Amino acid sequence: MADVPHKTPSGPDNLIVRRLVKEAHITEEQARDLIALLGYNWASLMREARFLTRKR
Repeated sequence: MADVPHKTPSGPDNLIVRRLVKEAHITEEQARDLIALLGYNWASLMREARFLTRKR
């Protein structure tokens, strides 16, 4: 199987990822990981994102 570059999905998932990256100052990968773990609860995502930024 040939390597296919990762394509960023569009739609609601991408909007939430971009908003989380912008507001929480985390990477896109971190945002996607948080969404995979927590779902779409904004308060939970922001809480955990803030925890990530404090660890730096």
